[in-house]
Formats: sequence, C-alpha cells, structure tokens
Amino acid sequence: MEYTEIMVRYGELSTKGKNRKSFIDRLHGNVAKVLKDYPNLVMRPHRDRLHIQLNGEDAQPIMEKLKNVFGIQTFSLSVKVSHDFEDVKAKAIEMMHEGWKPGMSFKVGTKRSDHSYHLDTNQINLQLGDAICDEFPGIDVEMKRPDIKISVEVRQDGIYLSYLTVKGAGGLPVGTAGKAMLMLSGGIDSPVAGYLAMKRGVDIEMVHFFSPPYTSEQALNKAKELTSKLTVFGGNIKFIEVPFAEIQETIKSSVPEGYLMTIQRRFMLRLTDMLREQENGLAIFNGEAVGQVASQTLESMAAINDVTTTPILRPVATMDKTEIIKLAEDIDTFNLSIQPFEDCCTVFAPPSPKTRPNIEKTRKFESSLDIDGLIERSLAGVKITTIEHGDHFMEQQQEDISTLL
Repeated sequence: MEYTEIMVRYGELSTKGKNRKSFIDRLHGNVAKVLKDYPNLVMRPHRDRLHIQLNGEDAQPIMEKLKNVFGIQTFSLSVKVSHDFEDVKAKAIEMMHEGWKPGMSFKVGTKRSDHSYHLDTNQINLQLGDAICDEFPGIDVEMKRPDIKISVEVRQDGIYLSYLTVKGAGGLPVGTAGKAMLMLSGGIDSPVAGYLAMKRGVDIEMVHFFSPPYTSEQALNKAKELTSKLTVFGGNIKFIEVPFAEIQETIKSSVPEGYLMTIQRRFMLRLTDMLREQENGLAIFNGEAVGQVASQTLESMAAINDVTTTPILRPVATMDKTEIIKLAEDIDTFNLSIQPFEDCCTVFAPPSPKTRPNIEKTRKFESSLDIDGLIERSLAGVKITTIEHGDHFMEQQQEDISTLL
C-alpha cells in the first residue's frame, strides 16, 4: 500500500495549557532538523497532531528517525482517500488484509475535524465495522484492546486512514525546558546523562576539555561523534572545546597528588559555569554516579561544587553501572564510548586520589595558583562549533589515517 503521510501524536504536550503552541512549534522545528535530508516532506503542525506529507519519500527511514525525537508519543502511517465512503471502505479493507492475521481482533475509531461530512462519528464506525466484518467472517470486535485499530480522520481535504501505531521516544521536545551545559567526557556516563537531560526538554550545549599534546585528535573527534549521536533526539547541538593542558600541568606541579583530581574538577566546573553564563544557560549537567570512582563520592562532589552556586544536575547519580551501560547501548553511544582514546581526566589521573577531600585543605592548596590567569587563558582558547544531525568525525579520522599508510 502506498502511504501518503505520517501522523505524529504528541506526548506530554497535551498537558501544557497556554504553552502548548510553543511546545508544538519547538517539536516541529526539532523534527525538521532531524529530517533535513528529505526535502520533499511537507509538515503541518496542528493542535493535536503533526502531519508529515511524504510526497513520494520512502517512509521507512523517516519513521526510524522519528522514533528518537523527544516529544512524540506515537505516530502512524496514513493514507488519504476521497470523501466517497465506498473508497473509504475499500481502503480500510485493504489495510486489514495487510495487517490482519487469523485470531486478531479489531475496532474502528473515528475523529472528525470536518463536521459537515454527511456521516457522523458513530455512523462511520458502525458502517466501516460492518464492511470489515463482512470481509472477514467471524472476526472479533474488541473495543478496549484490539489487535488492530483502524483510525479514521475526516478532514476537509479528504479522509485519512491508518492502522499501524509506532511508539515514539516520549518526553518533551528539546529546548522547551531551557538551556544547560553538559560536561562531556569521552566515557560512557556523560552521553547517557545528556540523553536523559534532553528527554526532559533541556537544550544542552557540550563542554569538552582537551589537553594536547597529552590528548589526541582522535579523543576530540570521539567527543564530537558522541555529540552527533545525541542530535537524533532533537537536532543541532553546540560543541564547546576548552583547552586544559596548562591548568593540568600547573596543578600537577603545585598541588599534593591526592588533591590533583579534586582541584582539576573545580577548575573544570568554574570554566563550565562561566561558559554557562556566557551562553545564558540555567544549569550544569554531568555524568557523575555516586561512588563510582574516587572523584564521585559525596565528599568529593561537595568539595568540587564549592566553587559555584549554579545547580549541578546528575541524571545517572543513583544508577548502577550496568544500568548506565544498558542505556548507552540503547542510544548507540556505548561502542563509541569504549574506544581507547584517553581524555584529559585519565591522562593526569593520580594513582591514589583523595576519596574524602577536605574542603578547607582544597581551598588552601588552590590558593597558591593563579586561578584568574589560568582561567582567562583557557577561555581565550575556547572554540565553539555547531554539530548537526548526520555529521560524522570518526569516519573522517579513519580516512585521514588510511591515506598516510
């Protein structure tokens, strides 16, 4: 069967009252970014649905992309027929032949936006149901939990039929809950934290610290590729590269070994907070999980948080590592995250970091450093780019390497 459009149903947007229109507009924009490679599509957002006219485009790859966009509850392929009810019956029966298997039940559900149509909702349901029962003798009608639901929408430009409902990603459209910064490493946890932030509508900007020559171009491209992975959930993401080598070298030469990690992370948080203010963000997200490593004990978190009053949100804080890995696999970041390119946290990691750093000692050790100068020079080297859906960095890396061999 040749389908004519995809009908997208909203999730939590239905509860947003006066803000509903802005939420729908944001979802429309996010979907347009994710589907930018399909120029023939025509999108028409309405109060209760987003209609995507296919205009000859292959529906399958488009549906695969829609599954990931936050703010979508469900969507269905639908076909447009004329207002002639005999055409409606014929197309509904064709749909049943496509999807029905012996033993399945069905129901018909109708919605009318064109109230001038000569049949009302109950008449359409009954007459269409009778036609299907005549075509499939003995078929069961189930009103609560049918195996197949033939959905009918009567509009002024025609009647739209669908039967296959696909579950969407749920959540809220990215950008409807404000902007925040995500401290993105090259590991497993921070991309998962970013995914969970985006699911609640947060527009995240990635802050990635790199320390050449101690960290490689491959490690930087890995972080960009992880960012690209997350664009499938809501569109473009800003990527902020922060040079960190001088700060790490200075800390290593001036601070007791046990406090290296704590003070490094305090600098990272200061820098992220300044970038947040510059970008008009409201909070900072990271991938810390309580007790997972030495720098993620509650005592360490308290010592690190000491440098800011900005909200620090940790979506994976209470998750087991196995739970985080499972989610990373689900969102297709795990295999990339485990590639062995060291980030700036691992190359300068002390063998025995303090798991319960004293805040007063931390401040004392830090006071010997030129904090303002180090931060000023780091910010001067910041590079900001926008990563779009479909951008790739690791493949290009491999191509560049292969030309040298």
